[in-house]
Amino acid sequence: MLRRVLEEFGLFLIPFALFLAYLLLVGRNPLRRTHWDAHLWRLVLAGLAVVIGTLVYEGLFSERRAGGYVPTHMENGQLVPGGFR
Repeated sequence: MLRRVLEEFGLFLIPFALFLAYLLLVGRNPLRRTHWDAHLWRLVLAGLAVVIGTLVYEGLFSERRAGGYVPTHMENGQLVPGGFR
């Protein structure tokens, strides 16, 4: 679960990283707050759009399994690994 949250947070940060690269390319100091203030809401909305778009894409096009998940269990004294069946 933590991996999934970190992946989505990384996707959220993509617009911020691109804007940082833009500031560096045009020769502005990316550490000055004045360059970020006017664009902050747009960057947040763009980050949310990337995250929501990724979640929708994965929901629509991810691999589907016909069976359900069977957890790890004991059969006749033997540990049977879980999996999709």
